Amino acid sequence: MGASRLSAAAAIILLSAVGGILLVVAGFLLFGRRHSPDEKERARRIFLSTRGRLIEAEITEVQGELVGYSYQVGGVTYHVVQDLAAFRHLMPRDPTLLLGPALIRYSQANPANSILLSEEWSGIRMARPDSIKQ
Repeated sequence: MGASRLSAAAAIILLSAVGGILLVVAGFLLFGRRHSPDEKERARRIFLSTRGRLIEAEITEVQGELVGYSYQVGGVTYHVVQDLAAFRHLMPRDPTLLLGPALIRYSQANPANSILLSEEWSGIRMARPDSIKQ
């Protein structure tokens, strides 16, 4: 009888410890380190630069650090804008030099998800990947 009480007490302690660990893990998952919007955007660009499908595009407008471009996938035309603020040091003084043909990388799962430029790749004629890598 004494042994069964000891094992019941040990089981309660063990279950309490496991429950506590699960609460800590759940708290970390729910309230843990959140990625900033800049970190999420950087991860998206890197993912597309390594896994995105390459296709021709046309840069149609430049307004400050926003570059608008269009491309066609499966008969659907996409008009997209990428904020190139993180790469302003690579942009020419005359933004009209960017206008014209370019290459983009897009997600096959979501063709509207695309990039002209990332930390590791460039589809813009003016910016070369060698000058991007640091």
